[in-house]
Parts: sequence; C-alpha cells; structure tokens
Amino acid sequence: MTNTAPHRSDLWTVATADVTTPEALGLLREYYYDVANRYYRLHLGREGTAEELESGLADSPSDDLAAPDGLFLIGRHDGVAHSCAGLRRLDATTAELTRVFVRADLRGTGGGAALLAAVDLAARSLGADRIVLDTRLDLVEARAVYTRHGYREIPAYSSSPYAEIWYGKDLTAVGRSAG
Repeated sequence: MTNTAPHRSDLWTVATADVTTPEALGLLREYYYDVANRYYRLHLGREGTAEELESGLADSPSDDLAAPDGLFLIGRHDGVAHSCAGLRRLDATTAELTRVFVRADLRGTGGGAALLAAVDLAARSLGADRIVLDTRLDLVEARAVYTRHGYREIPAYSSSPYAEIWYGKDLTAVGRSAG
C-alpha cells in the first residue's frame, strides 16, 4: 500500500545506526518478509511460511553493514523508525546499496527520497565515487525510485539468484556538494 497523503519529506530524518540494535533488526526483518513474501506470491501463489521466512532471513545476514567497510541507515518519520538502507564497500571506489525499505503505509511520503539522499552522502563517507545495486524485476516501485534518483541500468556485477537487474549511480557526475 502506498500513502497518497501530500508529500511531507520534512517529517523524515535519516542517520547512521548500529545494524545490531533491536530497532535495526526489526526493520531488516520487515524488509525481508516484505520482499520474500512478494517473491512467494509471484512464484508460488502463496505467502512464505514462518519457517521459510526465518530460514531465509538467517541466510541473509546484514552484519557487514557496519564499519569499517559498511554502514546502516535508519529513516525516521516524525521521530519513529520506518525505513532503512545499507551500504557495503565493494572496492576502493564502489559501494553497494542493499536492504532498502520503507514501511508500506509510509511509501509515497518522501521517505525513499530522504533515504537515497542520505545514501549518497554515506557512500561518499566510505570513499565511494559510485553506488551499485541489484534487485528483482518485480520490485517495480523500488526500481522507479532508483531511476528517479539518478540510478541507471548497468551490466551485471553480481550473481545472486534473486538479482535480475542491476543499477549504478556515478556520484562524481552529481557533484561532491550535492546530496
């Protein structure tokens, strides 16, 4: 569900956070359940079972989204945590964006834009001049947000079984002072 209320991105703030906190782990669980259940509905015509979802979550750790080669961001709407994103350094100049999530009832309120602006700054803090990501073709809303914020389709750089399309963003083209 997408919120159709007027855009109020001024209610969103984004900051780095410890990926191991209960708040971060709760957002990551919601993210995983959301994307996994979309996959199960599309390919199997059903929701994932609790066992399937928890097993998949355990097989997708996020502990690399911490210093020195990664970071985790939490977005807050009106002071409450409702979104997240992670970055991991792939090499000296490239960061990978992952675990991008905005709770369904707040989609369309500027949370994705606030999160991706913070991602650009955070990637630069890791020394990156480029951000890459992979996603699935069925995640059309996420793909639209990425392209609206300067990401362009690129050749495959990973081989995840769920990666169907790859995007990249050149931060040098945006300019060092942009965010």
